[in-house]
Amino acid sequence: MTDELTPETPDEDEQPIKQRKNGLYPGVSDELAASMKTGWADTELRDLEPIEQAPNTARRREALSRRFPGERLVIPAGNLKTRSNDTEYDFRAATEYVHLTGDQTEDSVLVLEPRENGEGHDATLYRLPRSNRENGEFWLDGMGELWVGRRNSLAEAAALLGVDCADVRELAGSLREATGPVRVVRGHDAGIEAALADKVTAERDEELRVYLSEARLIKDDFEIGELQKAVDSTIRGFEDVVKVLDKAEATSERYIEGTFFLRARVEGNDVGYGSICAAGPHATTLHWVRNNGQVRSGDLLLLDAGVETNTLYTADVTRTLPINGTYTDLQRKIYDAVYEAQEAGIAAVKPGAAFRDFHDAAQRVLAEKLVEWGLVEGPVDRVLELGLQRRWTLHGTGHMLGLDVHDCAVARTETYVNGTLEAGMVLTVEPGLYFQADDLTVPEEYRGIGVRIEDDILVTEDGNRNLSAALPRRSDEVEAWMARLTRQRA
Repeated sequence: MTDELTPETPDEDEQPIKQRKNGLYPGVSDELAASMKTGWADTELRDLEPIEQAPNTARRREALSRRFPGERLVIPAGNLKTRSNDTEYDFRAATEYVHLTGDQTEDSVLVLEPRENGEGHDATLYRLPRSNRENGEFWLDGMGELWVGRRNSLAEAAALLGVDCADVRELAGSLREATGPVRVVRGHDAGIEAALADKVTAERDEELRVYLSEARLIKDDFEIGELQKAVDSTIRGFEDVVKVLDKAEATSERYIEGTFFLRARVEGNDVGYGSICAAGPHATTLHWVRNNGQVRSGDLLLLDAGVETNTLYTADVTRTLPINGTYTDLQRKIYDAVYEAQEAGIAAVKPGAAFRDFHDAAQRVLAEKLVEWGLVEGPVDRVLELGLQRRWTLHGTGHMLGLDVHDCAVARTETYVNGTLEAGMVLTVEPGLYFQADDLTVPEEYRGIGVRIEDDILVTEDGNRNLSAALPRRSDEVEAWMARLTRQRA
């Protein structure tokens, strides 16, 4: 990684150079400064077409405007975060901002300004403009385009996103002087929050955040299409993993993680969350993301991973695979029990059903199996009433999915967990059984086995559609699928 241009004078701080009042920079000759101002071609992009989701984001902004009439609404994208010293994490724009704009640019802020006549809002997207070549920002500032790459001009961004754009460097000052009610989405841009510190309250800001979370509960056609793209790429990523399990056995779970990540970066933006590549007893740890364990023939691999598209919609799929391609009798018994529970859960997903119904259906099947196997004393209704199955089922059976892997997370309980399913919702169904390696309440042969099966389910007008149905689930189908891919490898 190249370092930024630093001053030649030894007493200067080795930070990106800041412009001096006289327009000169230490270590830069007048001749070089003059040369860098001229001789550049006009690269302005013209006749741009709006991004595909522009009509959708416009409708979302209109709905937001109707919900908070007469109030200024401020939704930041967020800023770069330091990873270490002078390097930053890859930027991922705030979900609320992306949902309302389709944009992913750091330091940007969407502002809905109430019109003086009280009818609706004017939306403005505040962004950094192109780097200034006259004052040297282009090549001497650490965030200049010479260092980090070209960004869209304000005119280009306006054409692409379908919303007026202005220089974000002017925003904090205007917000400090603004009057009237205002709300901001907190947690993404400390500078914007500071500018509004004496104008906002936590309670009112939380109302805005909750509304924006609930606005994502029902997906439009564009979003469903993006989620299907994410799932399709994820399925190809699972196929990639099966083809290299022999190499993973020679290295570690990280070979699996890296293999799936390659698919995510080639076909999408990234992984939607830290991939869980849990082999052997690690499969009993729900969020095993260290991925530094051994991969052994005869064990199971619990792979929970999802590709995030370039528009930031993520899949979330889990399969539990026999590393050598064949389940043992006990592994198959446990896997088939989880599969039966998932089938019951998926069948309960339909418009008008309570959100909790699919969880309850899956938990009943798992409780029945645990009683049947003699691991917990029945009857089943008693087990469910006391929650005794949860020692081994551990978690809820699913969650909303979208721009976030756990989408709509701050929606009100009455509209989400205690709410009713509607067409257009997308959720996961993911029951599991986990027998910890040190669990003395189960026979020794169960210990260290963890199984989860997870699919992404769209609620339709007449039931549901499994977006990830192309990835085999039934144990015999999984074995046949793995055998076919292994033959291709050979």
